[in-house]
Amino acid sequence: MLGPLDLGRKRPAGSPVQAPPSVAGALDELASRPGVRDILRFFSRERRWVDEQHLAVCRIPAPTFLEQKRAEWMAGQLNALGWTAAIDRAGNVTARFGSTQPGLPLVALTAHLDTVLAPRSPEEIRLDGRDRLLGPGVADNGAGLAALLAVARALSTVQPSVSNLSQLLLVANVGEEGEGNLSGMKFLCRQSPAAANLHSVLVLDGPDTAHITAEALACRRFEVAVTGPGGHSWSDHGAANPIHALARAISLFSDLRHEEAPRRSPCSWNFGVIEGGSTVNAIPASARVKVDLRSESLADLDDLSTSLASALERAMLTENERALRGRVSGRLRETGSRPGGRLPEDSPLLRYAQAVDAHLGIHSHLDCASTDANIPLSMGIPALSIGAGGSGGGAHTPNEWYCSEGRELGLRRVFLLTSLLLAEAASPEP
Repeated sequence: MLGPLDLGRKRPAGSPVQAPPSVAGALDELASRPGVRDILRFFSRERRWVDEQHLAVCRIPAPTFLEQKRAEWMAGQLNALGWTAAIDRAGNVTARFGSTQPGLPLVALTAHLDTVLAPRSPEEIRLDGRDRLLGPGVADNGAGLAALLAVARALSTVQPSVSNLSQLLLVANVGEEGEGNLSGMKFLCRQSPAAANLHSVLVLDGPDTAHITAEALACRRFEVAVTGPGGHSWSDHGAANPIHALARAISLFSDLRHEEAPRRSPCSWNFGVIEGGSTVNAIPASARVKVDLRSESLADLDDLSTSLASALERAMLTENERALRGRVSGRLRETGSRPGGRLPEDSPLLRYAQAVDAHLGIHSHLDCASTDANIPLSMGIPALSIGAGGSGGGAHTPNEWYCSEGRELGLRRVFLLTSLLLAEAASPEP
């Protein structure tokens, strides 16, 4: 990013990937450059500005599928900082700096726009007496979006001799949470103008710097719907009841998975939304539940899905055998999936991340999670998901909180890792 670094050159196709031989030395040399030192100091000096941006972006509601106003705000901020920002067909904000040359490898630095819950009013996002930011989405992913803006301002304000900043692509993407099904990242990696040139993807998700997500946790989501004749709770008592069948299916599945859990790879299941009926004294004519299944093993994930279908069949059979009249029928519909993937242990990207953490004194560990990095990892594009600095908790609840203490350490981490990726992306092929 700031002139050539000795990171080693890419090996010919078919050769095993080798970690660059002198990452630590190249990192020390990078961090000692005057322009880089200015940027590293910038994150502490402009802490108040970053906090103000964090508060402002979180006060713009952005539930999944309704991110447009926040996207427009982010694009406006990036344009004001000297970047050329636009909103693509998926709703993602993408930004480049300076003149760009088609066909060059691109390093994407991304943070998702959407939140699970949204503030009902701007005042719901507030500071408490301990200077913590409170409210839906302040950590996940207000922290990532604030970091994206901080890096953008640092690079446009502190102007070192930047040789390949044009190869950095900033992205504030849609559709990461819930039923968004990673739609923004799918578009970026598969259909966008940048897709064919993606060298690597660094995802900023939440604040926690203790983890490096290098393995993508696979996920499948289903809607289970059961219908029946309906009726009056007294005069039609004994009619086949969709809610009874659905409740039995949930119980059968959960009991079976608890029994088999010790014999399988780590997995999870969650019946997160259940709906049905219209009033307490009417037998419902329909009921449905939304299910989230996850596993580190694709085979076990398929088994979870098969078990869910089997539990539904058994539950309906039992309900119909006991019913005095009418029958229930059911349908299992897949509503979304997140592919799995893993960054190879000898990937240069992983070695860069570990070297940066050692340089900054960050004690991190590798983990497996479901993030925007699932998509590039599943496609063989080097990718990691990391926290953007500070601390937080209560994600996906109304009591979410974020503390900016220590944020600058996370921002330095993001900047240094991005710089190493850009230096590699600019390295000529052997």
